[in-house]
Amino acid sequence: MSLFKRSAVNEISSHAGVVMSTLMVVWLSVLLVRLLGQAAEGSIGSDIVLGIAAFSSVTALPTILTVTLFIAVIITVSRSYRENEMVVWFSSGISLITWLKPVLRVALPICALIGLLTIQVSPWAYAKIEEYRQRFEQRSDIFKIATGQFIETQHGARVFFIEQDETLESGLGRVFARITEDDGWSSTITAVHADYRVDEQGRRFIDLGPGNRYDMRNESSEFRMTHFDSFTMQIKTADAGSEEAIRQAVLSRLKARPFVDLINDRQPKSDGQIMWRVSMPIAALNLALLAIPLGAVNPRMGRSINLVIAGLVALLYMNLLNLMRSWIANGTVGFFEGTLGLNLLATMLCVYFFWRQIRVKKPKPPLVEAPTV
Repeated sequence: MSLFKRSAVNEISSHAGVVMSTLMVVWLSVLLVRLLGQAAEGSIGSDIVLGIAAFSSVTALPTILTVTLFIAVIITVSRSYRENEMVVWFSSGISLITWLKPVLRVALPICALIGLLTIQVSPWAYAKIEEYRQRFEQRSDIFKIATGQFIETQHGARVFFIEQDETLESGLGRVFARITEDDGWSSTITAVHADYRVDEQGRRFIDLGPGNRYDMRNESSEFRMTHFDSFTMQIKTADAGSEEAIRQAVLSRLKARPFVDLINDRQPKSDGQIMWRVSMPIAALNLALLAIPLGAVNPRMGRSINLVIAGLVALLYMNLLNLMRSWIANGTVGFFEGTLGLNLLATMLCVYFFWRQIRVKKPKPPLVEAPTV
């Protein structure tokens, strides 16, 4: 490998490592904040936050790798122009086209990895995330109750709030519960303390200490108030068909479906998902090649305009991929027309930018003609 190719590959790889590390830290920070907020609201369990964060990071890797490759190439090319290193390479007989080989040497393995992630690994990760969420939804109420928090279960039909028991004489402290029944009654229950109990058949109960129960029929003035010394509530558990329900819920998500199943569906929505998975590695390659001409800057002028244009082109390309996926899913555009048309347009745009940079411009005529003698 020549000195130029070796230095270009090493610099692109070095920048890619720094950019990817930065993007991963930012992504994990935002993701953990969002997941911890959902855990505090009771939407997910605190014990599955790390699992969902790990699998969500896997699903985000294709986009992160695409952005990493684009930024690494454009930083390398821009630095060579900015520090006049490109002048040395040009004077040595190296043109902008020569950058294709070192860029492809780095980009092709990354694009192959993106293709593996989008086609095989990401659907598996999405399936695991959905499985985590479905298993939490089918947990019994007893596992979702946490002291000091309002917890909603059964899609808001049951709301619990339990204070911490400071005396440690019972399992739980003061209890507040609001239950909405299917027959139109809404019950509000307060108790001094509560405790868990499991009978011989494995059924779970929560025994409430002395307290009050207020029953009110919805859209009616009918009202009941009951004082009790003890009150027992059965905690509903998942039904016998929970595993089958989880499997059906996972397969209902297009992002979690295997690639072969999407092909066999022959549905517009499945075609849209296939288009996205196939186009991601192609988009990464197109953006890496686009970064070469877009990274060309004039050292005597500001470099902001070129970087802004490069960012807008990349953002437009990724948004068009999302838009095309929606159009294919809605049946507005055919699968082959949308997939080939958009990616071919990006390739042609890359060729145009290369042509603009390497073409020899015709010298401008002088403003004032020299007088003839």
